[in-house]
Amino acid sequence: MLSRLNPPVIYLDHHSSTPVDPRVVQVMMPYLTDNPGNPSNPYHLLGRRAADAVEEAREHVATLIGATRSEIVFTSGATESNNLAILGTALAYCGPRKRIITCAVEHKSVLEPCRRLADRAFEVIILPVDRMGHVDLLALERAVDDHTLLVSIQLANNEIGTIQELEQIATIVKRRGAWLHCDGAQAVGKIPVDVRNLNIDFLSISAHKLYGPKGVGALYIRGGVKRSGLQPLAFGGGQEWALRPGTVNVPGVVGFGEACRLCKEEMDAESLRLAALRDRFEQLLLERIPQLQRNGDLSHRLPNNSSLMFPDVDADALLLNLPDIALSTGSACTAGALEPSHVLQAIGLTREQAYRTVRVGLGRFNTQEEVETAATRIAEAAFRIRALGTTASGTTPRA
Repeated sequence: MLSRLNPPVIYLDHHSSTPVDPRVVQVMMPYLTDNPGNPSNPYHLLGRRAADAVEEAREHVATLIGATRSEIVFTSGATESNNLAILGTALAYCGPRKRIITCAVEHKSVLEPCRRLADRAFEVIILPVDRMGHVDLLALERAVDDHTLLVSIQLANNEIGTIQELEQIATIVKRRGAWLHCDGAQAVGKIPVDVRNLNIDFLSISAHKLYGPKGVGALYIRGGVKRSGLQPLAFGGGQEWALRPGTVNVPGVVGFGEACRLCKEEMDAESLRLAALRDRFEQLLLERIPQLQRNGDLSHRLPNNSSLMFPDVDADALLLNLPDIALSTGSACTAGALEPSHVLQAIGLTREQAYRTVRVGLGRFNTQEEVETAATRIAEAAFRIRALGTTASGTTPRA
């Protein structure tokens, strides 16, 4: 519980963002106060210490995903990393491969760059998914050909938690000599990720999804920047092998590295604990609301994820009746949009069902007491709304 808030809030929105681990804050503090050094300046002690701290953090990020330090480029987060991988690959290429392939449940920071390329003479194919959110592998087989430049498929979905079969996807993609990019923002730090075993070329990571600070992330590039030929989207300064110029966010990078180090040490036990809490949470809700529908692949999803469709209850009305429980109606990155989730519609939910879906993301600091309290409160709020037969705004539910 976020007890410093008034009133205290039970935070169940960890897919949107995680609180910074206090141990991460502790290692960041010296670079916010005592050491203002710029890591690009080797001419004084503070600059060199800052540079050493950045490289140590780079090593921690690389170790978490089975990469080498030279394959990690720091960015502002997974959105920038996704754009850099997709647009940077297209900018670097001058040959006959003009096909870009992605899938219908990708994050908007993948879908939008792909759509931009569609306006620049690239052919963009968006693959369908099944009702659990898995990419249709037969459709992928048919789509990937000798004209395919890049395939971008996420590792785990940010709404329904479904984990894609990346090894099988990679086999199909590599057979045709195309590049494979993976948005790993939701998966890294929660499940084991080894870029060598997955055989991917680019992997996007975000620090604030794994108990690090906001505003920092990384792009893994197989073989490093020079081997990939990836083109920058910004220019000037030459930092990060000139692929992502600008003064490095030293405190953020240091915190990111420490967050990755902690995930490497604690992820296995933490994932088991969160999966048990998630299962307890769902059990309690299903006992009270048997018609509750769980979305995604229930046997192959993120351990902390729960996507729930409530019968006859709008999600926004439910959340408004739970002011001290932090939940989401879908992807927080598109919060406030009038349209229902594109992910939920892609897996076959109607617009009405999408409007009635709540996303729950458990995290490192949640307790069993919080989970049980939240389940009780959510069920009570759902019954109360159904009894009234109205949404929180006083209008009748969507039909």
